[in-house]
Amino acid sequence: MTDLLLNPAFYSADEFRRRAGHQNGDPIEIASADHGDHRLNPGILTHVQGLRLKDAAVLVPVVDDADGAKVILTQRTASLRKHSGQIAFPGGGVDPEDGSVEMAALREAEEEIGLARRFVEPVGRLPDYFAATGFRITPVLSVVQRGFELKPNPGEVAEVFEVPLAFLMDPANHETGSREWNGTVRHFYRMPYGDWNIWGITAGILRTLYERLYA
Repeated sequence: MTDLLLNPAFYSADEFRRRAGHQNGDPIEIASADHGDHRLNPGILTHVQGLRLKDAAVLVPVVDDADGAKVILTQRTASLRKHSGQIAFPGGGVDPEDGSVEMAALREAEEEIGLARRFVEPVGRLPDYFAATGFRITPVLSVVQRGFELKPNPGEVAEVFEVPLAFLMDPANHETGSREWNGTVRHFYRMPYGDWNIWGITAGILRTLYERLYA
């Protein structure tokens, strides 16, 4: 198995597409509590489901590179009202005219970082992520072909960068931490990469991706 993990083909976009094709989301009662940082916070789903949730979608953009796939991530601007300054996938609220979470994720990626949808192939969905800030987030898994030119929206995105999929899917890089939020201690994953501190919702989704596709 170790030799397989060292093989770039194991973390290729083609292999990601094959594995992601089996992921179509799951009913709440089956999947969400058993993955990612929901597992670290017993009772969080009960709390969040009691809130008035807003539907959101994020694009998990896996770039097709011969030396191993890369994942596009953003750093949100410090001026945003929620999750300011944090590392995030491109995404946002689902609008009625979107028609699907896939279309919402594609639209948001275009608006936030200028990723033209003609380069993006949606290939699956992870189970919904329930955020204590009041969002039901559907992660849309996608393969992105090179040739795109990114143009970050300065009102939403401070930086755009890429991280090797192999790094993010290595459990040795998955740390855990905790902090108090609204009087309750919340536990989370973090995946430090260079100068970037990937944590919170984004790290929780990436941990779910690892558990569902690569564990």
